[in-house]
Amino acid sequence: MTDCVIVRASGKQLDHLREEASRIARQSKIDWSIERGAEGAHFCFEDAESKKAFVTICEGFAIPHREA
Repeated sequence: MTDCVIVRASGKQLDHLREEASRIARQSKIDWSIERGAEGAHFCFEDAESKKAFVTICEGFAIPHREA
C-alpha cells in the first residue's frame, strides 16, 4: 500500500487512531495496515481518499503526522 501516513502517538491516542483507521477503511470497503517504525506508526490505506480522511482526523486532534 502506498498511501501511508507516519503518526507520532502512543497509548490511548494510538488506540483511538487505530479505531478511526478501521472505521474509515470499513466505510470505504478497503484494507489498511499499521506498522511500528523508528519514526512512529505507519498507517497505510489502499486509496488516497481514505488517507486524506485519516489525515483530517490527525489534524483535528493535533496529532503530529507526515506523509510516508
